[in-house]
Order: sequence, then C-alpha cells, then structure tokens
Amino acid sequence: MKEHIAKMLAAQKGRHISFHTPGHKRRGADITELSYSDNLAAPRGVLAAAQADCARILGADASFFLTDGSTSGVYSMLLALRRAGAARVAVPVCAHVSVLRGCELAGLVPVPVPQEWERGIARQPSLSACERALSAADALLVTSPDYYGYFPDLRGLAALCAREKKPLLADGAHGSHLHGTPMYAGNFADMWVDGVHKSLPALTQGAVVSAKGAWAARLEAAVPYFRTTSPSYPILSSIEHAVKFPRSERTERAAAWAKAALGAEPNDDWSKIVLPFGEESGAARACLEARGLYPEFDDGNYLMFYLSPASRVRDIKTLVRLAKRLPRGEVRGAPHEKGSCGQKTAALPPEAALGRTCAQTCGLFPPCVPVLLRGERVDEDAVRRLSGALSAFGLEEGKIVVFED
Repeated sequence: MKEHIAKMLAAQKGRHISFHTPGHKRRGADITELSYSDNLAAPRGVLAAAQADCARILGADASFFLTDGSTSGVYSMLLALRRAGAARVAVPVCAHVSVLRGCELAGLVPVPVPQEWERGIARQPSLSACERALSAADALLVTSPDYYGYFPDLRGLAALCAREKKPLLADGAHGSHLHGTPMYAGNFADMWVDGVHKSLPALTQGAVVSAKGAWAARLEAAVPYFRTTSPSYPILSSIEHAVKFPRSERTERAAAWAKAALGAEPNDDWSKIVLPFGEESGAARACLEARGLYPEFDDGNYLMFYLSPASRVRDIKTLVRLAKRLPRGEVRGAPHEKGSCGQKTAALPPEAALGRTCAQTCGLFPPCVPVLLRGERVDEDAVRRLSGALSAFGLEEGKIVVFED
C-alpha cells in the first residue's frame, strides 16, 4: 500500500503554475500548504491519516510528525510536562544536550541521575539510582537506547513510575527501528520521541513524538511551540515511509556476525556496532574514510558504525574486511574526579585546563553527550578526547571553560 502523503503527491500530475512558496517555483514534492496537501498545523486529510497510521504502529494514542528532528520532540515533551504542573524532572547525567536545554526552556529543574562509567562509556543508570532521583522529582526521562546501544530497565522503570504516579518520558531518538519489538521505548513510556531519520530510512530531521492517555492532548498543545510552520513535505512523506519500512532480518543477522567478527563491545542493539580503538581511533577513522567508509562518530575511544534496515549486507562485509586490519589501542576513560567550583571562570586551551575544574559541561558532537560535567576536574583523557574532536559542544572557540578560583 502506498503511503498517504506519497500517494497525494503522486496524484497531482496536471498543470501547476506556482504563485506560492517555496521560492524555487518548481512543481514537485517540495510544496506548501495548498488546497490538496493538508496542513500539519491543523491536519484533516492525508497528514492526519498518516499520523494516525503511525500512532497505531507505534502503540500511541497520538503521534505527531516533526521536521525539526528529535530535539523538537524532546522540547515538546518537557513543555507538556511543565504545563501539567511538574517542576523537577530526573534525567541521567549523560543525557543528550537537548534534554538539558529543554529543561532550561521549559523552566524545569533537572535532578541528575548518576551513571557509572565502564570502559570509557557511561552506562545506563541503575533502577535504584533512578528511584532515588525520582523521589526528588515529578517525572523521569531516560534515553532508550543510548548512542552506544545500551538500554535502561524500561520494564522496571515503568513499574516504578506507575507506583509513584509520576510519568515516564523516553528520548528514543536512536530506537525507532525497534517498534514492534519488546525493547521499544513506546511500550513503556507515557511520552517518547523517535528519530526516524537516525535508524530508519527517513530524510534528515524526520522524527515523531508520541504519547498515551491524557498526555496526548498535553503533547499536542506543546508541539506547535517547537515545530516549524513551514514543514517539508518530502520529510513528512519520508517519515511515514520510514515508520512503515519493514524489518530486515538478513541485515540484523549480518550485524550480529560483524560484531562477533570484529570483537565489538557487547550491546543489545543490533543497529550499533561499537569498536574499541582507544588512542588509535583517530588514525582508524582516517584510514577508513580514505577508503570511502564513514563511521557515525569517533569519540576518542570508539568508532561507532550505525546500521538501519536499509543497510546493505555487502557494505557490512566491507566494514569487517577493512576494520579487521586496523591496529587498536587501549581504551581509556576512568570516572572524573570532583573539583572545586568558584565564581570567576576562564576559557583555556585543553592542555592548559589540565587539573582545573570544568565550569561548563562539554562533550563531543556527535554523540552529543558530556565528556566533562560542570564541577569535574579536567584530566588527561578529557584533554586528549576534546583536543582531537572534529566538533564539540560546550567549548568556547575550542577552549574549556574552567573555574579560576
């Protein structure tokens, strides 16, 4: 069956002289809100039908298409939470930067949920850590799965939140390929976001934010604050296509074979192949890119290779053939020590910041999770990773903001 939006676009084959936006004036899929194309701000036609189809597939009472990425969905969930009376939300300390920015925008106080570090990766917070943080908060927001393919205890967290009568939110930006499986965040959360352009074949910026029960109406009221009034119809069409895209068991089997063949870090998400290269990660990335193979990110310890149901088995075989030849170094990343916070700050080159206390959370982009939290002491590993980063957040012109006193 053809998707609703694609079918609508294909049906318009007659003469079309454009006296409307967009300015390129060409007939095609990139149109605006016309008499036949429905309006995402008040959907009644094909867009309403497409969203309803996706809500049914995702197990939601309502789903809303986003052409501004998962970030706008995170912001929308947090605003809905604030408008429902929440003041504090428990979030993992290594949540995506959009969660912290969203809390600031919505006027919510984030209650940090500690995470343990293992082999240079922040692991999902324990159920007990979430329970302690939730006791001081009005809701809990978790990441499921995270960028490294690890999952929180969704079933346990859902039971905890139900017992405490507090909502569970999920940043599922990297888990849209899991709908229809027991590991899907939407099976447990009250509100959640899917970044369908990340692990399903949608165009970049395509995402869906969903809700159940009374949260559906609250989310619907919040979404317009962060969603453009000029949504891209090609992206909208690709969202529907992606959510309805079938699983590829052949690709999933190839992913499992590749992980075993390459000695990947064990995780529970078939779509994320995480290879430990340690201090050799930059050289390994450059070598692979010189041969036309581009990983999702290099965090200074690991190269992460992102798959989707659209990944080709022959490309996975190429990854195995090339990556097996590359030397590997020692993975680093012990927990950072706490430092002393002060009043005055200064921005220093990473090497000059060694031993000082970080005054502004910073990290690599991607994966857009912290390397250093505010209040942590800058160590040699942080200097190495931030100095070699292709791009980062929280730095000022490549410098780490530290406390002067």
